[in-house]
Amino acid sequence: MDERIRLYVLGLSYSQLQSGAYALVLAEENGPRRIPVVIGAAEAQSIAIALEGIRTPRPLTHELFVSFAHAFGVKLKEVFIYRFEDGVFSSEITVSDGDRTVVIDSRTSDAIAIAMRTQTPVYTTEEIMQATGFIIADDELRADDTDEDGSAETETERLSDYHAEPKPENFTIEQLEQTLAELIDKEEYEEAERISAILQRKKGEQDKEI
Repeated sequence: MDERIRLYVLGLSYSQLQSGAYALVLAEENGPRRIPVVIGAAEAQSIAIALEGIRTPRPLTHELFVSFAHAFGVKLKEVFIYRFEDGVFSSEITVSDGDRTVVIDSRTSDAIAIAMRTQTPVYTTEEIMQATGFIIADDELRADDTDEDGSAETETERLSDYHAEPKPENFTIEQLEQTLAELIDKEEYEEAERISAILQRKKGEQDKEI
């Protein structure tokens, strides 16, 4: 059996190979190698929403899949990118309800979008990594890989950020107003004050744009 390499989502960029497509960059968890996966605009949007922790007013397709699985006690065990052929990555999702374990074929973009919403580990093989991976020097990674105090952010910290709770700063005004009402109803006034400040700031920014 091939050695498995654990991956995480590093980010998204416009694809230089296909017009209207995006490159999903997967990074080796404990190494410098990266894998670019060309994906469509809709899948890129779904992954970007998960990366930014944005909460949408209504569930997206990948969120619906996750809710459906959870409703029936199905847990995602892992995503495995097992083949690269003719420029296409093939993936599978392993799921289990506690009694049965089933492997489901999936597009890589869908598998990653779902994995990000369930904190499911993503793996590939050393063979695929060698065939498709590339190395970025430390100083060429992301310019924003530092904390506010200037200290470097570790790979583990960046990975945990991808699965963090949605950030109120990314909410729409309508979502903030709804969240504020819910917090006041629950008498969570300290958090309500913080949400109110974000809401007022966003409204002020909106007024400037008009």
